[in-house]
Amino acid sequence: MLGTFLAALVFAAACNLDTVILAMGCGMRGVRLTAAQTMVIGGITTLVTWMSLVLGDTAAAVLPEGLAELLGGLVLVGIGLWFMLDWLRRPEGETEPDRRVSTLWECVSLAAALAVNNAGIGVAAGVSGVSPGWAAVGNFLVTLAALYVGRRLGDRLAGRMLGKFAVPLSGVLLIALGAWEVLG
Repeated sequence: MLGTFLAALVFAAACNLDTVILAMGCGMRGVRLTAAQTMVIGGITTLVTWMSLVLGDTAAAVLPEGLAELLGGLVLVGIGLWFMLDWLRRPEGETEPDRRVSTLWECVSLAAALAVNNAGIGVAAGVSGVSPGWAAVGNFLVTLAALYVGRRLGDRLAGRMLGKFAVPLSGVLLIALGAWEVLG
């Protein structure tokens, strides 16, 4: 049970580092998300993440025993490596595009963009055996926390440093989760 919960938390953390970066950008510009906007972002990203996990879990049911965990874990490692390589190839000083949230439609669009990042990871995690229910709960809670922490960090120099290394850190978390699923 503890292993299932920890895998779900590592998954949620890896999926939400971009959420922290978004919230840091908002904090640096003085943009404050309302409680409703925060709930919309958390709800949409969690729904899409849960659906992708269920899809992966369903795919695992038709694969031979042991193969699903191996394939899912290897895909997670591959996605983590891709994140790290993408970060290494980025020209020095290039940052994520500036995103501002003011209307409900912009909030929904932003949540959908964040959810797309989670969808591919979610399918792989579902195939590897990460619990869709626990991961969805973890994702929702971590998304809300990431929005709050990111906004607070955006007001500080530490936030700018974290933003610079969030993509490779997310990659490391995905590699660790994939290795855990393959070896565990």
